[in-house]
Amino acid sequence: MTDRNVTSETADFERRARENQVRLTAHLRPAYDFIVCGAGSSGSVIARRLAENPDCRVLLVEAGGSDESESVLDPAQWPANLASERDWGFQAEPNPHLDGRALSMSMGKGLGGGSSINVMVWAQGHRSDWDHYAAASGDPGWGHDAVRQIYRCIENWQGKPDPQYRGTGGPVWVQPAGNPSPLAGALLDAAQELGIPRFDSPNGRMMEGEGGAAYTDLLVRDGRRNSLYRAYLRPLADRPNLTILTDTLVRRVLFDGRRAVGVEIERNGEVRPVMAGNEVIVSTGAINTPKLLMLSGLGDRAELARHGIPLVEHIPGVGKNLQDHVAFCCTWEYHRPLAPRNSGSEATLYWKTRPELEAPDLLFCQVEFPVPSERTAALGVPEHGWTMFGGLARPQSRGEVRLTSSDPHAAPIVDANMLSDPADVEAARVCVALTRELGAAAAFRPFVKREAIPGEGNPVDDRFIRDSAVTYWHQSGTARMGRDDMAVVDAALKVRGVEGLRVADGSILPRVSTGNTQAPCAIVGERAAQFIRDTHGI
Repeated sequence: MTDRNVTSETADFERRARENQVRLTAHLRPAYDFIVCGAGSSGSVIARRLAENPDCRVLLVEAGGSDESESVLDPAQWPANLASERDWGFQAEPNPHLDGRALSMSMGKGLGGGSSINVMVWAQGHRSDWDHYAAASGDPGWGHDAVRQIYRCIENWQGKPDPQYRGTGGPVWVQPAGNPSPLAGALLDAAQELGIPRFDSPNGRMMEGEGGAAYTDLLVRDGRRNSLYRAYLRPLADRPNLTILTDTLVRRVLFDGRRAVGVEIERNGEVRPVMAGNEVIVSTGAINTPKLLMLSGLGDRAELARHGIPLVEHIPGVGKNLQDHVAFCCTWEYHRPLAPRNSGSEATLYWKTRPELEAPDLLFCQVEFPVPSERTAALGVPEHGWTMFGGLARPQSRGEVRLTSSDPHAAPIVDANMLSDPADVEAARVCVALTRELGAAAAFRPFVKREAIPGEGNPVDDRFIRDSAVTYWHQSGTARMGRDDMAVVDAALKVRGVEGLRVADGSILPRVSTGNTQAPCAIVGERAAQFIRDTHGI
């Protein structure tokens, strides 16, 4: 088939899909079989898998807009999405453990959610993560061996063949960073200087042991971002049984007794109910999901009473257990300018604070431009340089999300509580020391003039750790899966104490995964969809 034919077919599909969605959204039904709230990394997967059955009427409701923007589609422009209309723009509470700093908590808003504004990293998580989820839930289907098979089914891997770990026939186009910067290669060489092994990929075998270093796996296809919305759902946008409703806020889940029967939405200033014949699935992210549950009457009894929200079910764990990867940024000045390539982040590393650990508890991300915090910028930011995000892969600190009021438009309170656990401060010291060792390695000498932040000869104390701390934007855990009284969902992601309602996004993870959370959220979506299909025989 010629390129001209491919272009013509693509244009024809785009026209059909656009006309179909205009028609469907202009004439919303009063009821659908399934309502999926949120078109992010999990919601896009679920909507796709349900809509594959032509007999299922699926409504996907997204608060944000289209992903048709160069800042979304061009991998190099991802920083432009932060603090834009494609970012919820959450702000954490001032944190006494960070000397009162209030960190920005960006989360994707629009088709694709976080997968449309992130750095496109595909990190499957460590074996120990998934085996922990299986133990916490009591379901071996969440374990590493089972999940590895799901990854093999959904990937379309473009790197060195690895049939034991990587698949080639799935919807998710995954490739190693193409033509990476020599700076990325320098990081891999620096790691080997320090005795950290190098791998062909940061997934598969590397994440079954103590870690290592590799070029980053990215969701980039033909030089363009290939978000999970684009990979999963966009190809079905011309189907008559799938309605993709953007710029629409889900205000609350509606109940008949303890059964979820629909949602209340707000669109163009109009508030109206839409009913769900089978189930409502909440996939709005680790900050908005607990907010929506609480607005719907699910949460701690005292918290809901404080805001005058009628209680449907007392679930004290809603909003608790907030986790995130905190990073500490060190920056080096280049000898001469070196332009970023791809997403500007092409190499990654996982390692340990202590030799006896069996799994990595640190993660490192190389960024090919200066990224100071608002405080460390005072140390002097070089015009041309690169940054190492050295972070805690296994943070012990826990925060929470609470309501500000019963107003669906009011931002929730996000108490991230980073570095509240002394173990995290100790791990941070080791993390920053290793970051500086990597930057000082011989492999970087052809590129690096000096360490700019914290600065050569400057000791790293706890003040630098507090001042340099930033988030990886991997918020997780606020509606966690489990079997104890603080769990919000069970192993099948059904919300405790009610019927017809599931949660499926990063909020269900009992602990944040080792690495970027995009790929684990795809697994959450795949498992949720399978649970739903099994339940309803579709």
